[in-house]
Formats: sequence, C-alpha cells, structure tokens
Amino acid sequence: MIDLRSDTVTRPTEAMRRAMAAAEVGDDVYGEDPTVTALEERVAGLFGHEAALFTPTGSMANVLAVRSLVAPGQEVLCEARAHIARAELGAHGAVSGVTMRTWHAPDGSIPLAAVRDMYAPDMGPFFVPTAAVSVENTHNFAGGSVAPVEDLQALRRWATEVGTGVHLDGARIWNAHVATGVPLTTYGEVADVLAVCLSKGLGAPVGSLMVGSAPAVAEARVWRKRLGGGMRQVGVLAAAGLHALDHHLERLAEDHEHARLLADAVGVDPATVHSNIVVLPHDDAPGFVARAREAGVLVGAVGPRTVRLVTHLDVDRTAAEKAAATLASLS
Repeated sequence: MIDLRSDTVTRPTEAMRRAMAAAEVGDDVYGEDPTVTALEERVAGLFGHEAALFTPTGSMANVLAVRSLVAPGQEVLCEARAHIARAELGAHGAVSGVTMRTWHAPDGSIPLAAVRDMYAPDMGPFFVPTAAVSVENTHNFAGGSVAPVEDLQALRRWATEVGTGVHLDGARIWNAHVATGVPLTTYGEVADVLAVCLSKGLGAPVGSLMVGSAPAVAEARVWRKRLGGGMRQVGVLAAAGLHALDHHLERLAEDHEHARLLADAVGVDPATVHSNIVVLPHDDAPGFVARAREAGVLVGAVGPRTVRLVTHLDVDRTAAEKAAATLASLS
C-alpha cells in the first residue's frame, strides 16, 4: 500500500531509531532530561523566542498556546476550517473555557479587513472580548496553502496596535519555510506564541512544541502537567525531533514536488499546491477512497466531496509516480 492519508503515518528511519536508542535521558517532570532541554532550547532559538515546551501532541501544544493568550470567557478569532476549530474536538472550549468566532477563506488566507470587523474590544459586561487571533501556516484543510508573510506581518502590526495576541498554528510551518525560503525567525516574529509539530513532515514518531515567552512557557508547563502531559524519560522521543531537524527539514522540498506530481495526475492545478497537501474535489469522496484502497493507494476523505492526498518521508519518487498513475485511472 502507498499511504497518502497523512504525513503523520511516517515511521522512524533506522538512523532516527539509533539516535533515539542512544539518547541521554532524565526525568523531564523534574526538568532533568538533557535531550528534551536541548530540543526545547533549539526550537525556541529557531523561531527567535525565549522558550519552548515539548508536548506529546500538536493539539496539546495548541491548547496550551491559545490559553496563554485567551482567558476563560474570552474569544479567539480564526478561519472557519482552522485545526483548532475543526479538528481538536472542542478542546479549547472544554478545557480552557475559550470561545471562537470564525471568518471564511476557502484558500486559507488572512483577510485583515474581515478580522478588523470581527474584532471586539472590551466593552464591559455585554460582549465577549477578543483576546487573540489564530492563524494556521500551512493551512491543512485549505490544501496546505502557505500564508504570504506580508499578510502575517500586517496582522501582527494591527494586533499590536489594538493590543490583541497572535497565535500561529505552525504544525507544518517547516513546509512553509522550505516552500518560500522565509526564515523561521521571521515567522516567529509575527506571533506571541506558536505550536510546531515534529511528527508530520519532519517524520518523528511523536511530539510537538509550544513556543513563546519564558513566562508563557512556565505557565504552560504547569498546565501540561494538569492535562496529563508530564512525561518522564522522554528524551528518547526528543532525540527523534533533534534528528529530524538535522536531517529531514530541507528534504521537504521533495514532498512538495511529489504533491504537484499527484495534483497534475488527478486534474488539480499544480500551481495551487503550495506544499505537501493536495485537495481533490470529488462528488463521491468516500467512494473514491474505497476504490483507491482496492487499487493499492490509501487516501483520505476530509468531507463528503473532498479527498486529501498528503506526501511525506515514506513516499519516494517511485511510489509517488505509481500512486499518480493509479489515482489518475480512478479520477
């Protein structure tokens, strides 16, 4: 089977497994795991922030990041198909008491005029105040679209003027960086807090990080423990992340090339594919998924009329070409 359901399905390479086996470890709840500390310091530095916190999942990293900006009873604004709104099982409301309002942008863009119109300052005990704006880069359900850095910077300037926070869901920020050449520090400058993932394009088996100021991360460390995310000798997992940063970052360009190859085969304009995700409109998405499985290719339905194809570390050029030919015969 060629698995294009997600870039979360990758398996650790042999070199990554050796790095994990050799990791120096300690009890991270006591702050004594040197490999975790090295990973947190490295990732914080990559984005130009003071600190970072290793978490088991991207959803937890997002919950911790958003709650560092948004108090219970306040709101975060985001795009209607944002991961925090659609794919985290209501965790922000259930755990943090946060409400959301959304704008709709099919291409995953950031319409600043619409955000300005939605923004609600503190107007006393009548309306929910806006405490943060959340943006996703790349935007998963918009087909891995990359937000123009100019739009992010414009949002940052406006948010600073009105005194609201900016959260960047950067689960695939590495893909945005490789696709555009925009430095990671530049992406870090536009956000008060970020969440970045190691277990998607970078190919680590598990793990994400919340990135932000030292006080925000210190508070998040307490909340991570409250939520059951206090891990012990977790350096064996952090070592996978360090190895991925060393060896799997620049190769993301290959995934992007393979995604454009797939897009062309299934009738999607390759110019609309910014990174490693292809969104294929189809009248019968579940039926297409079933036929593809029978033909030896796993793809995912992310809606009744939407199929998603995701390239990754475990799909080389030969597999991508084979999948392209198979899917083209089914389209």
